[in-house]
Amino acid sequence: MQHIFEHANFNFVKWRWHAIAFSWLIVLVGVGVAVSRGGVPMGIDFSGGTAVVVKFDQRTPEDTVRKALDVVSTEKVVQAYGAPAENSVLIRMPLGTVEEGANLDQGVRAITDALTKGNLGHFTIISTDVVGPVIGRDLQLKGIYATLASLVGILFYIWLRFEWTFAVGAIVATFHDIIVTLAFLVFFNYDLSLNVIAAILTITGYSVNDTIVIFDRIRENKRNKRREPLEKIVNDSVNQTLSRTIITSGTTLLTVASLYFFGGEVLKGFAFTMIVGIITGTYSSMYIAASIAIILTGKQPQGKVAGAKKAG
Repeated sequence: MQHIFEHANFNFVKWRWHAIAFSWLIVLVGVGVAVSRGGVPMGIDFSGGTAVVVKFDQRTPEDTVRKALDVVSTEKVVQAYGAPAENSVLIRMPLGTVEEGANLDQGVRAITDALTKGNLGHFTIISTDVVGPVIGRDLQLKGIYATLASLVGILFYIWLRFEWTFAVGAIVATFHDIIVTLAFLVFFNYDLSLNVIAAILTITGYSVNDTIVIFDRIRENKRNKRREPLEKIVNDSVNQTLSRTIITSGTTLLTVASLYFFGGEVLKGFAFTMIVGIITGTYSSMYIAASIAIILTGKQPQGKVAGAKKAG
């Protein structure tokens, strides 16, 4: 199994400009969709508010639930929750600005009263999640600080360990993974929550680890093949580590996919972010990081190699 690509000879470098253009396309479309929707959707952890999961005894359309809640608030989100057979919906509403213990459950009571008066049949409150505005802002800042701190630490390590061109390539690839992952979260309308932030931090480290493995092989091949063009060295290095990359990413992807399909709604956002991040991280390690290093290096020793062959 460890030699599934024992004699791999794929020309990854040939497609570097196509890969960069494809990544730019995803990022630009993601930005456009985010702007049209008013930004990246924030989960209740960051925005503050009330989230209630309601299970009805019989199928109840989302529009019916939404209409019954008009008396409570016009700024509400009602969406299906879980499998269709469960007849469950997720209701989210903004919270008031006053954060007092007596007022935190007010949104839950208002939702319950509105559904009862709407004659929607018997229902059960499965779960409630209430976050005040002050706590939401605090969690948002902590999430940003945690992401920035991890990025600074990782990037500082890469900068010390590799040549500056490869360090920049790894930095660009890391930011590429985060931005593309956020774009897919916007595409599929997943909220940015603490679980998603944890997944982003995880895939950042995962992607950098994959990039470092390839860069180590490039550094080793540069010492042993000084007369070879950088493009060929990079291509050979990616092919030599391809088996390890596919096996590692594939096994991790299977595990995360199991979480997505069988882990329940609570883990859906985390698992989806991990799935996108693993695919994006593997893709950027093979295409984006090394391609940026080649572009920044600029000079290729092809003339020297050709001159040496002619002199021989």
